[in-house]
Amino acid sequence: MKLLLLGDLVGRPGRQAVTSYLEGADFDLVIVNGENAAGGFGITPKIARSLQKAGVDVITSGNHIWACREIFPVLEDYSAHVLRPANVPAGNPGRGWTMVEAGGLDVLVVNLQGRVFMNSSASCPFREADRIIAARQPDVTVVDFHAEATSEKQAMGFHLDGRATVLAGTHTHVLTADDRLLPNGTLYISDLGMCGCQRGIIGMDPEASMERLLLGRPGRLKVAEAGGRMVNGISVEVSSEGRAVGWEVINERL
Repeated sequence: MKLLLLGDLVGRPGRQAVTSYLEGADFDLVIVNGENAAGGFGITPKIARSLQKAGVDVITSGNHIWACREIFPVLEDYSAHVLRPANVPAGNPGRGWTMVEAGGLDVLVVNLQGRVFMNSSASCPFREADRIIAARQPDVTVVDFHAEATSEKQAMGFHLDGRATVLAGTHTHVLTADDRLLPNGTLYISDLGMCGCQRGIIGMDPEASMERLLLGRPGRLKVAEAGGRMVNGISVEVSSEGRAVGWEVINERL
């Protein structure tokens, strides 16, 4: 099975980059973090449908999933495969995992959110991961851990080593160079990076970002539009036994 995971998709440039990248691509399963797809914050039903039409099978998310309330009914439609973090407080719409068939294998996709430096009310992602994985018997388990701290992500990697096929971090929008197989066979990378405008600051307009940082004035960030597009992520070859047997880090300029 050939699996593709792409980092946080930021605004219209990110949507354009992913759509272009997937044209003619041959993957059994495509997973994209779409929490920044709508103007940099959240995702709408229309955008989710357009991504799925372009070839995305599962859309994961993170702390910005609640920015567009119109996505709430889609989160409740489990056949839509649009996830919110599994460890958010009870009573929120949707769920943080889904099961799909790809390449003749049953694949469990889990979406979790970190707590370190996240200003989050999320429950323990480690215990939630234990609960979700123990309750199912998939051939392949893929985890999108949306977290800030690299240490927390690495801890999750070792916590799930041998139980997850792939543990990929998201959220920082910066592709990391620590892709590796952990001792018990889990393929790990701290962050998948982002899909969006390569001339921005993590996909956002440089002027707005620098104004906040240099002058301390609050202001709404906006998506960077000028310049070329980039696609970050990782493609993974998964054996019939559900193990990662090969991979390639993606850092494309379109």
